[in-house]
Amino acid sequence: MSTPTLTFNTKNQPEFFLELTKKVNGYFKEKGISKYANANMVIKTIFMLALYFVPFLLMVTGVASTAGSVMLMWGLMGLGMSGIGLSIMHDANHGAYSKNKYINNALGYLINFLGAYHINWKIQHNVLHHSYTNVDGYDGDITNPVMRFSPDQKRKKLFKFQAFYAPFFYGIMTLYWAFVKDFIKLVDYSKQGLLERQGTTLSKAMISMIFYKIGYIVVILIIPMLIVDIPWWQMILGFLMMHFITGMVLALIFQPAHVIENTNFYTPDSTGSVANNWAIHQMRTTANFANKSVLFSWFIGGLNFQIEHHLFPHICHVHYKKLSPIVKKVAQKYNVPYYQHKTFVAALVSHFKLLNQLGTGSYDKKLAAV
Repeated sequence: MSTPTLTFNTKNQPEFFLELTKKVNGYFKEKGISKYANANMVIKTIFMLALYFVPFLLMVTGVASTAGSVMLMWGLMGLGMSGIGLSIMHDANHGAYSKNKYINNALGYLINFLGAYHINWKIQHNVLHHSYTNVDGYDGDITNPVMRFSPDQKRKKLFKFQAFYAPFFYGIMTLYWAFVKDFIKLVDYSKQGLLERQGTTLSKAMISMIFYKIGYIVVILIIPMLIVDIPWWQMILGFLMMHFITGMVLALIFQPAHVIENTNFYTPDSTGSVANNWAIHQMRTTANFANKSVLFSWFIGGLNFQIEHHLFPHICHVHYKKLSPIVKKVAQKYNVPYYQHKTFVAALVSHFKLLNQLGTGSYDKKLAAV
């Protein structure tokens, strides 16, 4: 069964995005710069790749040979894995890294060296999350069997404690994705007709994915276990630690951008329509945070400028800081919300407050009282 396509209200202030797009295009024309990666992005790419692969090489070549040094290498790989996912692979799979599709494809394939499958990522993130942000039943980023991320989802007794157990599940997110979720989602996407839109079939994609998974396990885990002279269980512990660091970083960056007290959640009406036009929908379901933190923004791929990313996913993230005042000014002109927190901590607090409210049911009571 194919996934139904939602329709947005194109009559709802279409001039907002028309003017915004014109001003953003005007910015690049006026500055005479490309919308794609610049020299700073190339430097970041080299750094993030080195942060992941150099510690790995130091392990397998014996430079890092003690238990402590090996664990340090796994920890650095966790940061490098996060950096590649947030800064390089993410832009590339959006087609935002380069105007050359082959460069985008090559860098997008890096996700397979992190344990995930590139086609599944493109479907869940590019197709579903970016199209139907915070729409229950469509946005895979707010669908989780052990947590409640939307007031439109059924509340279970277990969810009462989700604000407390969330960090554990955030930490195992990439492990679950690599070894369980990818297989489940590949079958689901095939049934929904989404694999076909990516130009592949279930059998071809499954063979390809299994090949990548086996290669990932052999190269990143088995080979170090055979070469590095420390107990095998310590290597597995390091591998798990790497994934836990990555899962925690990714979850704590993406969740405060959409699942917070300010943002809205939606379900389509009986005709499969959403009340706002697509651009305004993005503004109502997305938030920025810590926009003045230069180093933090650099490491997380500019995703603290999540509003700009959702409106212009095909523009490289190195430009988001300059685009932010443009977006904010046009939003104010049309009375469109521009949600943001001054600090990352404030965004996290809002996220966990909402998790608690969704888990205990207090958020539902608040909605009922409106």
